[in-house]
Amino acid sequence: MARPVDHQRRQELLDAAIDYAIEHGLGDLSLRPLAAALDTQAPVLLHHFGSKDQLLAQILNGVRDRLRDRGRTAEGAQPRAGLRAVWDWASDPAQDSFLRLFFEAYALALRNPERYAEFLAHVVQDWLDTPMAAVDEISATLAIATIRGLLLDLLTTGDRDRIEAAMQRFLTILRAHADATIGGRAN
Repeated sequence: MARPVDHQRRQELLDAAIDYAIEHGLGDLSLRPLAAALDTQAPVLLHHFGSKDQLLAQILNGVRDRLRDRGRTAEGAQPRAGLRAVWDWASDPAQDSFLRLFFEAYALALRNPERYAEFLAHVVQDWLDTPMAAVDEISATLAIATIRGLLLDLLTTGDRDRIEAAMQRFLTILRAHADATIGGRAN
């Protein structure tokens, strides 16, 4: 009979595996080097996660959860202030490795939607369910797409001044739209 999984140890391993993936990416992820970096052995990872694919799926979900949790820290803020807080965190150069991993995970899930269905099912919906994202679903969708697009542009070009100006303009447009809606001038 197989020994039961220690869920606390599993979570510790998963957190460390996510941190490893942030530093090294997912493209060349191999169990032996990962296990060595986590000061364990590949069979221990397999015991806790079942397979490399299951571990990878859990890493992707953990990346999504970390990003969602960061967004939820701004839930009490007004939508524009919440977006600004998320933007300030995400556009900080200290987050570049995390964001590279997020976009890598997104691409991997899009390439293998059956394998990473849980990631894809929640990666947008998590943000649509976050009150700070926007007042309505359409505005939230626009905010999600704008922020992700600007972050991808930032990681690609490194042009922080241009990207920050674009984000500021988006927030100004969002505020003008909200003001027009509140004033009854928008349909």
